[in-house]
Amino acid sequence: MAKVVWAALVGAAVLFTSVAEAEPGGRFRERMAKRMEKRAEGDAKRKRAPGAQTLSYGSDPAQVLDLWVPKGAKAAPLVLYVHGGGWKRGSKDTAMGNALPGHLVGQGYAFASINYRLVPQATVEQQASDVAQALAFVLGKAADMGIDRSRVVITGHSAGAHLVALVGTDEQYLRKAGLSFADVDGVMPNDGAAYDVPKQMAQAGRFMSDTYKQAFGTDPARQKALSPTFHAAAPNAPRFLLLHVQREDGVAQANDLAAALKRGGSSVEVGSFPGKGLQGHAEINRKLGESGYAATPVMDAWLKGVFGG
Repeated sequence: MAKVVWAALVGAAVLFTSVAEAEPGGRFRERMAKRMEKRAEGDAKRKRAPGAQTLSYGSDPAQVLDLWVPKGAKAAPLVLYVHGGGWKRGSKDTAMGNALPGHLVGQGYAFASINYRLVPQATVEQQASDVAQALAFVLGKAADMGIDRSRVVITGHSAGAHLVALVGTDEQYLRKAGLSFADVDGVMPNDGAAYDVPKQMAQAGRFMSDTYKQAFGTDPARQKALSPTFHAAAPNAPRFLLLHVQREDGVAQANDLAAALKRGGSSVEVGSFPGKGLQGHAEINRKLGESGYAATPVMDAWLKGVFGG
């Protein structure tokens, strides 16, 4: 049943993409996106991986996270996940495949999935700060929760991929939360396409143009300041795994970021997987963690290398 629901959502997404192009202002697109999110939320609640604690890491209602820790763990490595949604929608309950928490906990890792404040009520800068603040919150309680604060990876999909890449290349966000690059062992952005914001905005079609403008504005200096590729000169987080499907902009952006990170001295791996358009973009998020999905063993091997397992 879940696969049927997801297929319907993807099919609806493809349909509303083509129709929304023709409607001024994207009003139809917004209505359909909200409707899809509501349906996905109901489906996610039915399938939600058991065993999570829901915790507040800040005073805003959006600053909450779900945390899974292996039973009896005393020093579990931590993987912290940041959802996508165009910086303006999505949540920990709707924007993540349900295989990932159980898979990673089964590998002996703690797993946190965060909410963060959304555009336009918050800025992208505040969202990156939320990622760092959520991480600092979990690490501050690591000893009590059975988490090893010395082994940490941050990951995210789509807009979440951009945010973790930004936090992993521009240390100001970690510093404001009382952390540094020394507190992050690896960063795994999953199918992002805004690592070089000005380039992405210049190439964006009508479907995404308004979303990028709402998130990043029109000031070229601010757009560069929010671009991980422009921060990739050292220092950065030490290790990166950039996952992507075969979306032309996503491939180019991942390759450019990888090249810049290597010049900056970080260890970088790139995982390229089948999938095109919105369907492929959604699939790599939904299926990551499933044993039969091609990206899962690549992620597993990289995490073992990062965590020393």
